[in-house]
Formats: sequence, C-alpha cells, structure tokens
Amino acid sequence: MTNVIVKESKINQQGVFANKDFKKGEIVLRWKPKKILTKEEAAALPEKEKHYISNYQLSEFILQSPPERYVNHSCDPNTEVINNCDIALRDIKKGEEITSDYGKDNVFIHFECNCGSKNCRKFI
Repeated sequence: MTNVIVKESKINQQGVFANKDFKKGEIVLRWKPKKILTKEEAAALPEKEKHYISNYQLSEFILQSPPERYVNHSCDPNTEVINNCDIALRDIKKGEEITSDYGKDNVFIHFECNCGSKNCRKFI
C-alpha cells in the first residue's frame, strides 16, 4: 500500500491524498527529484513547468516528480517541506488532501489563490 494517492482535487484538477493516517511530524512524502536546476535553468522553463519547482539550496531548484508535483497549495497547509520531504504539521486523516504553502517554496510563480481556507491570502 502506498502512503498517498493522486486523484481529482477540489483545489486544482489533481491532488495528493493521504492513503493512511499520519501523525504530526511524520514524513508524508519523500521527494524523488526529477532534476536539480540552476536558477537560470529554472527561470527558462515553460510557465506550466514552473509550478513544479521548489527551492533546494540557495542557488539550486528541484523540478518535482509525481506524486509530489501534485501537492496543491493552501494558505493553511497540513505539511511543510523539510530536507526534500513533506512533513505533517498536524495529524492528517486518511482521505485528506495533502497541501503545502507554495509561497515558502517557489519563487517563480505568482497566482490567485483558491485554497478556500479561512486565512486565505488571496494572492501568492
């Protein structure tokens, strides 16, 4: 059994969902980077691909692979990225969508937010 599954999301077409219960502090996803990019390489990607970039080190960026590339943004996320892993910020129930705050990890995209959380910032 895999810990997460990709399926249709109310936030944005596809999303990643817990396939088991996770406790706060537990690793939800371990990233398998598709490619490590320089800032210049990341900036040169097509706009659609820029949604799948995360900061790696000061001058390097990760182009994400599935399933982590389908983790949607939320202004009230249930995970945060630490050392190329999505770590649970609170207990997560099986069936709950896994979310992260893109504003912390991706300097290449800006978008109108539709996460629906009470503390939504409206624009990222």
